[in-house]
Amino acid sequence: MRERVRVAIIGAGFGGLGTAIGLKRAGIDDFVVLERAADVGGTWHANTYPGAQCDIPSILYSFSFAPNPRWSRLYPYQPEIRDYLRRCAEDFGITPHLRLRHEVREASWRDGAWHITTDRGAWEAQVLVGAIGPFSEPAVPDLPGLNRFRGTTFHTSTWDHDQNLDGRRVAVVGTGASAVQIIPQLQPRVARLTVFQRTPTWIMPHPDRPVTGLPRRLLGQVPGALSLARRGFDLVQEALVPGLVHQPLLLKGMEAVARAHLRRQVRDPRLRAKLTPSYAFGCKRPTFSNAYYPALAQPNTDVVTEPIKEVTERGIVTGDGAEHPADTIVFGTGFRMTDHPGFTRLRGRDGRTLAEVWNGSPRAYLGTTVAGFPNFFLLLGPNSVVYTSQVVTIEAQVAYILDCLREMDRRGLSTLEVKATAQQDYVRRVDHGLRNSVWNTGGCRSYYLDSAGRNFTFFPGFNRTFRATTRRVDLADYHLERTA
Repeated sequence: MRERVRVAIIGAGFGGLGTAIGLKRAGIDDFVVLERAADVGGTWHANTYPGAQCDIPSILYSFSFAPNPRWSRLYPYQPEIRDYLRRCAEDFGITPHLRLRHEVREASWRDGAWHITTDRGAWEAQVLVGAIGPFSEPAVPDLPGLNRFRGTTFHTSTWDHDQNLDGRRVAVVGTGASAVQIIPQLQPRVARLTVFQRTPTWIMPHPDRPVTGLPRRLLGQVPGALSLARRGFDLVQEALVPGLVHQPLLLKGMEAVARAHLRRQVRDPRLRAKLTPSYAFGCKRPTFSNAYYPALAQPNTDVVTEPIKEVTERGIVTGDGAEHPADTIVFGTGFRMTDHPGFTRLRGRDGRTLAEVWNGSPRAYLGTTVAGFPNFFLLLGPNSVVYTSQVVTIEAQVAYILDCLREMDRRGLSTLEVKATAQQDYVRRVDHGLRNSVWNTGGCRSYYLDSAGRNFTFFPGFNRTFRATTRRVDLADYHLERTA
């Protein structure tokens, strides 16, 4: 039997829950949220590694319509964000719509509807919302010999809490945002920590602190205080946009702060040279930490910059022939962005999957709709990310989806499908807007770019511009089909 709903949502992280709450607030109850995990939270349910923390202030990394005066820290840790999302699901009545442990195997458009198959049942929906998230599928490098390693291996997003790493020899592969948080947690516990660094990361002093005393009372008791604080943090993030998008030289001040932070915390000139990026600040994702550099400077830590050649039964061999013994290998190697397995499970009008249509270079209209995929909306899609909290992007896209549904009801439409020409025009405008950005010109390779070097991640402007662009649907950009 196939259950019929108006809207099916894949994923119960910020995107999926934000969409579900938006539907509820708009008076639409005919929807289902399909989540493969055992609980809501998305990446904040999956990533339970030691030290997992958001790098956006908590007041901004939350729904504008669900402010939380009880954040314990300026930058929250994973359990607090997960609990916030649980409360949102309960408070807004989303729980009855959740279908947990329902992994979508395939969703295909045929006969004027989306036909969705999960490992626990099937649905038919007029509208499909993909809220699978860009950080949901771990990327593990295919290292020669990895299958013969006798120790344990796991990715940061699938942390093995059954493994006791105390007194062990641990190798961490990668030095991105997750690794920067994990390494200070591991270093005091392990006998030997070997960090394999391909490219160093720009690290800024961390401004995190507990929210206590007078600030906590003000946020909880003074009307409008939370909203004002949110607006302030939003403006701070927006202030970075001119340097990131238009004139990277404006970021030199932040680079100077990061260099001074490195000088203060790493006295050894050889280690400092290893940890100094050769690319412009902002080209790759910078992050915050007051503990990362001190952990790397400890006697039980080695930073290895030679490329990995192979994995043996006992450890990792680098290109210079040195073998680095390890009992456990932890991969802090990011996520599958352009080859997400979820893209292979979505089939559009002509039967091709999203992966086949994109062919490694994701493209969409307003980062939200895709030509050839009727009544399909994608959250945090290509070139939708603004340089602030991703929740800001999600809320703008949810508003766009709701406006599309309103127009479908008002005009008696059964189908909306963005025109290929409208999508191409949007992609051209985005590419033109990003041509001078630090991500494109900063001298690095990052997960922001596809294999051909195209920036498929960012929107080239302020979040206010993105919100204005997605406030109302322009039906002239869509093929329309009326309800029979």
